[in-house]
Amino acid sequence: MNFLYEIYALIFGLLIGSFLNVVILRLPLKKTIVFDRSACPKCSNQLSWFHNIPLLSFIFLRGKCAFCSTRISWRYPLIELVTGLISFWLFPSFLNFYSFGYYLLHFSIACIFICHFFIDLDHQLLLDKLNIYLLLLILPYSLMTFHWYFWLSGGVLGFCLPLLVTWLFYKIRGQVGMGGGDIKLFGIIGLYLGPTGVFFTIFLSCLVGAVLGLLLIALKKLTKDKPMAFGPAILLVAAFQIFFPEQAIKLQSWFF
Repeated sequence: MNFLYEIYALIFGLLIGSFLNVVILRLPLKKTIVFDRSACPKCSNQLSWFHNIPLLSFIFLRGKCAFCSTRISWRYPLIELVTGLISFWLFPSFLNFYSFGYYLLHFSIACIFICHFFIDLDHQLLLDKLNIYLLLLILPYSLMTFHWYFWLSGGVLGFCLPLLVTWLFYKIRGQVGMGGGDIKLFGIIGLYLGPTGVFFTIFLSCLVGAVLGLLLIALKKLTKDKPMAFGPAILLVAAFQIFFPEQAIKLQSWFF
């Protein structure tokens, strides 16, 4: 029976992944994500329900629009698949009220991380709406699970340290080094990870971002004067700590 529930969780994740594609496409453009039907971005023809079946529609349509044969980005089925697998992986082996609540919380966090990740890649924006949703998920969990000084000190450190570094960088270089969305995201993550965890997130995400930036410059995919989206590095490191806490603690011991 548990395996059947896990299959349901997989299907649920695929459906949510399809919705995340809509959020990623429309939210930064300030378009409704609820009422307008999906349409081809090239020919603007509205899609029928059978054009929106996660993964299957992409396979049956051979990765092309049913009306104008424009290539459909591989990112759409990729997001659906990743979201489905995350749902399947997070679903509890023993189902009860607590474990199901834990699943819903962490699956929701993963969904917001996915949206943040791809929106920042496309637009270099970490939207306040998504940060607010993330805060509404993490804050009640932190209040119920951790001591107040743990989550409060983590939130303050996560917000104030990047803010201070950004302010100093602006004073020295006259440039904004980190966007407001990044700073807010660090603060919210700090509520969950606490002071040590968020400090490690700041440290390691800067390291990961620097390595990726140098690699992209070497591959001529990025120039030195062009800003790079920093959000994906933050999200990858934070996700590693949230979803793989034991491995994250071992990694922290290597640095501190």
